[in-house]
Amino acid sequence: MSRFKYEFQKIYEDYQPRIHRYLVRMVGEDESEDLTQEVFVKISTSLEDFRGESSISTWIYRIATNAAIDRLRSASFQQSVQSKPIDETTEQKDVKFADRDFWTGEKPLTVEQELVRKQMNDCIRDFIGNLPENYRTVLVLSELEGLPDREIAEILDISLNSVKIRLHRARQKLREELETHCDSYWLEDNEFVPDLKNALDEFKKIN
Repeated sequence: MSRFKYEFQKIYEDYQPRIHRYLVRMVGEDESEDLTQEVFVKISTSLEDFRGESSISTWIYRIATNAAIDRLRSASFQQSVQSKPIDETTEQKDVKFADRDFWTGEKPLTVEQELVRKQMNDCIRDFIGNLPENYRTVLVLSELEGLPDREIAEILDISLNSVKIRLHRARQKLREELETHCDSYWLEDNEFVPDLKNALDEFKKIN
């Protein structure tokens, strides 16, 4: 086995689940499978040219981010979003949430709390998906992928200050949308969902 083939196999094993999850958050479940394969084909063909000027993680996320942005901008994606039918898998998703609580050993939620969490996450998912791509990208990379601002700047090839500005505006925009459209589940005295950070942390755990 050649060195590059071995290195690619190791990269695929280490990063495929993370990149697939990232692309689900960026472009949705329907598009993520094919796009993940495209990303790793690109990684395979470009690996020999990787010079180590950034970390391997940054390089991989840059390729995945560029692929996601290209897909978000494509006419076919825009058309599919506009014509997408109402999701009919709610029952399956509810079961998934319940199973996740069971297997992590977390304290079981009351029916009311489960409903709040489900509707909160639906709101967050919808409005992250509706953010402009520059806001969506920094928000997903920072809040959901947990990458530091400096690495996000390298991935997007923008300044650190630009990352901070975009993140601030993305969080502000998301909170405004949630407070406007999900206000019945966004109460300051609701200890289950007290603020945007906790809501995003909760969303991250189950998505």
